Amino acid sequence: MAIRTTATGTSVAREKLLATASELFYREGIHAVGVDRIIGEAGVTRATFYRHFPSKEDLVEAYLGVEDATIRDAFDRAGEATDDPGQLLELVIEGLADDVARLHTRGCPFINAAAEYPEADSGVRVAVGEHRAWFRGTLEALLTGAGSSDPEVAAGQLVLLRDAAMVGGYLDGWERVRPAFVGAARQAAGLAA
Repeated sequence: MAIRTTATGTSVAREKLLATASELFYREGIHAVGVDRIIGEAGVTRATFYRHFPSKEDLVEAYLGVEDATIRDAFDRAGEATDDPGQLLELVIEGLADDVARLHTRGCPFINAAAEYPEADSGVRVAVGEHRAWFRGTLEALLTGAGSSDPEVAAGQLVLLRDAAMVGGYLDGWERVRPAFVGAARQAAGLAA
């Protein structure tokens, strides 16, 4: 039996499993969603699940990989839109704000996953750490390019502001949080008020 693939060459069943799990994990929590439910909602067999993901943790790591790829793609698109470092920072801040408003209305998927996997050496926590290191490093590079006097500190501030914005947006409503996030992020980045 041939495995059906997408236009990019990945397995259709794998993509269905990953899309189903991603939506359920983000909406309900990772440990609250069992493998049987994912299999049922994706419409695949148990054998198909385990062919693509030897364990649930492997699926969680793949879910975080999709989240990581999404934000990296957003940064790439911003970089393609302008060569001006200040404008790029503006685009990144607005992009982060838009992400919280549209995609991540229930908090940060990385923080949520880390809360459910307390062991620092688990594959999930390693994936979370790698994403956060990339995110902070990318912000630091952007800030360096824009002439920040202390890009390391400013990048740390932007990471904390994004974390807070994702939680605040979920708890207080994004319409209340967005102006505070954008204003504080612009200030941390050294952009004119």
